Amino acid sequence: MKIIRFRMLCRYVACLVLLLVSVLSVTHPGFAQTSGNNMDAVLVVDVSNSMTQSDKNKVSNEAMKMFVDMTSIQANKIGVVAYTDKIEREKALLEINSEEDKNDIKAFIDSLQKGAYTDIAVGVTEAVKIIDAGRNPNNAPIIVLLADGNNYMNKASSRTQTQSDQELQQAVKEAKDKGYPIYTIGLNADGQLNRTTLQQIAAETNGKFFETSTADKLPQILSEIFANHLKLKVVPVKSFVANGQAQEIPIPIPNGSVMEANISIMSQKAVEVKLYDPAGKEVQIPSNQIRLSKSNAYTMIKLVKPQQGDWKLQVKGVPKEKIDINLIFNYDLQLEMEPVTAKSFKAGDVVPIKATLVSNGQKIASPDLYKQMKATLIVNDKTDNKTNEVILNNTGSGFEGSFTIPADHTYEIKIKAEDTSFYRETKSLLVDASKTAGSGAGKPNTTTAPAAESKPFPWLTVLGGTVVLLLLIGAGLYALSIYRKANKGFAGQIAIEIVDEDTGEKSNPQYKKLNAFKGKVKLHQLLQLAPEFAETEKVLFLPGKNDTLILENRSSCRIEKAGRVLDASKGKELKKNDRIKISLTNVNKSLYVDYIV
Repeated sequence: MKIIRFRMLCRYVACLVLLLVSVLSVTHPGFAQTSGNNMDAVLVVDVSNSMTQSDKNKVSNEAMKMFVDMTSIQANKIGVVAYTDKIEREKALLEINSEEDKNDIKAFIDSLQKGAYTDIAVGVTEAVKIIDAGRNPNNAPIIVLLADGNNYMNKASSRTQTQSDQELQQAVKEAKDKGYPIYTIGLNADGQLNRTTLQQIAAETNGKFFETSTADKLPQILSEIFANHLKLKVVPVKSFVANGQAQEIPIPIPNGSVMEANISIMSQKAVEVKLYDPAGKEVQIPSNQIRLSKSNAYTMIKLVKPQQGDWKLQVKGVPKEKIDINLIFNYDLQLEMEPVTAKSFKAGDVVPIKATLVSNGQKIASPDLYKQMKATLIVNDKTDNKTNEVILNNTGSGFEGSFTIPADHTYEIKIKAEDTSFYRETKSLLVDASKTAGSGAGKPNTTTAPAAESKPFPWLTVLGGTVVLLLLIGAGLYALSIYRKANKGFAGQIAIEIVDEDTGEKSNPQYKKLNAFKGKVKLHQLLQLAPEFAETEKVLFLPGKNDTLILENRSSCRIEKAGRVLDASKGKELKKNDRIKISLTNVNKSLYVDYIV
């Protein structure tokens, strides 16, 4: 009874904290709002045998790793789904807080293996579930699907093409309703691409369809998707044929607001690189502010908060090798439109328009940032369903102009500002000049506009609310720490695949949540006490420190990790995403166990 009451208390405290956060997020401008500068991305890849011809060199893996490397280390999340006619492997959304997190995801991508059949609905459905389960509401969700669009159903199963089509339709509808755009990439090396399916998935979810007959173009396509989703632009720097000598390429950093500059060097063969800052001094690669990632298809150099000016890159490639170099800048910027103060509108009224770039709620005063930018007011007549554009003036610290209301209609207005490397859009504002509008004109759009200024609740001032919030968070964390110490339970789950060594046949992954157990759990329990696996009765899992898992093997089973035999007789620690192989002795079967946190 005490445990139940304690859990209820924890939930109550958590609810109060969430409620207070939501209140303060509305009433206090200091709380972060959804900006779209970060993303929750799920990379979905068809790993069926049919893709072997389309992607012989596994360039899709290299492209996905490049996508990961371009991501900023600031609360972005990435997950991975590998499917055939079932989910072969998956990785829930992992928050990127370090280079180690990126390496974790890239190692997972490298571990993906092929399977026999294909069912595209399985992959898309699972991707939607992964975002549902782990998304950050402040991040922009996105699904990237790499496939040939074809299904190859297992005739031995009861699954039909009609059932697959219905499931896919439902998954696409859910993605559309929840605002999860799906970008589809069709690999057409063998001329068997199903364009229609992939085009429809992208179109219905407000994503985009790409097609390529060579997997070598995948890194470039993934770069475009990354940039498009975060309102950035891929800046082509140079394409050239290597001559075996160091060739110099200018890398211009246009302003001091660049948070990261991603230099992608696409080459199928190794390159040597040197980098020089605007003063001409060679900088070490890698170093604190310069990060380096290499793969079979690309080299990525990331400049963190780089100095404004003309940097120089020297690239030495294998003679006759074609090399493409592109830039993507990451900006922590939003574009905000000043509120329209008039209470009512009618035809002929002139509406003043102003907008500025902001970062962390502060206006950006950087003439260099604004210098090359152009801004446009986009006016959508909701009555006639027509759209017009008005060019705004660049003042050097913002954008100004006006909009003359042509008729007694309702208008939705927003501003788009762009330069060669990025663009930003304001949220939409509703200007109601219809004859029935009365004094309610000039209202923000209830779906996409910034919330109107709201007064704090009578019982809560911003300062007092903040203090209460901190106290409640502290109390909640303290209560949670006490509960965890008292519970001494597991974290995460494990995925189990059973492989018949005689036939090579592999079962669907079985996902077993561990938080239902305390103290220890026997592998035989997780295998539903099946008699043929009785020898796993002596393979034990115990909770470890920092969400690790302790494996103890008191059986005659052979356990391997990364191809090496693991002596777990006295206990071995398993960290998140570790995979082990357990070879049974009584039956010719193996168990693959993944620890997922």
